[in-house]
Amino acid sequence: MPLIVLVALGVRFAYAWEQQRSTLHWALSSVPFLYEPANIAHSLAVGKGFSSPFHQDTGPTAWDTPVYPLILAGIFRIFGTFTFSAFVVAVSLNILCSALACVPIFFAGKRIAGIGVAAGAAWLWAIFPNGFIIPFQWIFDTSLSALLAATILCATLKLARSNRARDWCAYGLLWGFALMTNGTLAGLLPFLFGWLAHRARGGSSGQRWLARPALAVGILVLCCVPWTVRNYVVFHSFVPLRSVLGVQLWLGNNDQYVDRFPGWLHPVDNSAERAKYVHMGEIAYMHDKLHQAIHWMLSHPRRELGLFAQRFTATWLGTTHPWRDFRSSPGLLVRAVFVSNFLAALGALAGIMALYQDRRTRVYAFPVAVFPIVFPFAFYLSQALFRYRYPIDPVVILLTAVAAHALLRRFGFAIPRETAV
Repeated sequence: MPLIVLVALGVRFAYAWEQQRSTLHWALSSVPFLYEPANIAHSLAVGKGFSSPFHQDTGPTAWDTPVYPLILAGIFRIFGTFTFSAFVVAVSLNILCSALACVPIFFAGKRIAGIGVAAGAAWLWAIFPNGFIIPFQWIFDTSLSALLAATILCATLKLARSNRARDWCAYGLLWGFALMTNGTLAGLLPFLFGWLAHRARGGSSGQRWLARPALAVGILVLCCVPWTVRNYVVFHSFVPLRSVLGVQLWLGNNDQYVDRFPGWLHPVDNSAERAKYVHMGEIAYMHDKLHQAIHWMLSHPRRELGLFAQRFTATWLGTTHPWRDFRSSPGLLVRAVFVSNFLAALGALAGIMALYQDRRTRVYAFPVAVFPIVFPFAFYLSQALFRYRYPIDPVVILLTAVAAHALLRRFGFAIPRETAV
């Protein structure tokens, strides 16, 4: 395991080193920080509170959940705001989180199908192109979210056999921290808790099985309460995690959307939309955009179906026109990204099927399958960017390793199957 993590770190730092050598450092000190998390972090670092997602004073915000902007704010306070040193530290943190995702994926794979699948999944994640490209390219919570999602899967599988209250409390704390980092992970919560509750019910008599899941849920809610209360006090509106559903849905569902993300409409780049946001206030602006998006979706059902299909393709293959873009790509690395994402998508599907078909692994099929099935669904309805799938990519790679293991067994290759207890 230490060797795999060291290789993962080496691959990621090597890519980052090569990229920074060919990029002007003044650009790296500013361009990656142009987006909402860094703008909020800047506001925090200079003492203006959790506010201003567009790098101008626009007042308090719930555009993002608090964990990652607070981490960036700490980096800014120590290494300076919008400096190359801050960029290096932020990228290094991304790289560390991405590489450490090998660990929970290894132990989840070992519990599901044995040491062979565990090692295969960890090695594949160590060298997966998405795994070393995105930590450098995006100063967002993406890499931390990938580590948390992989840890949630590993903890879920382990918790299914635990009756100890402290384990369930720790699970609730893990979920609370994850939701305060990436609110989109909430889509997985009812499915994983439902599976755990079902398993707990099968192992207890009477109503005692409810106590442990209820304890974890209670801890989770307590983790989120301070942020939700803050939002209610500031906005006089119930915002449990983030406020951005309206604008995210509208950006992907309007007359100007063609086949890619319409960044020119985003308030961070569009001065007219930014002025509207300031004039209306964040909550009213989001409600207005949500109404516009839903009206457009209901008024254009055929177009919406086509956009859904395009975003499904872009989520799993990286672009809405994978074959055309693959042929026109000038670099070998870009083509490797297309090929690896195509194989990972096929591997995830085949891995789910393999889990269900094997009576020894069938019990784990549901909690693993919900990651690639449920998590991306929000992007099919709104917009699909390259980094959006990244939080579940370690689990996708785990499923790919499961599929490879099943294929090797079919051809008569013996794979070790020492599972965790």
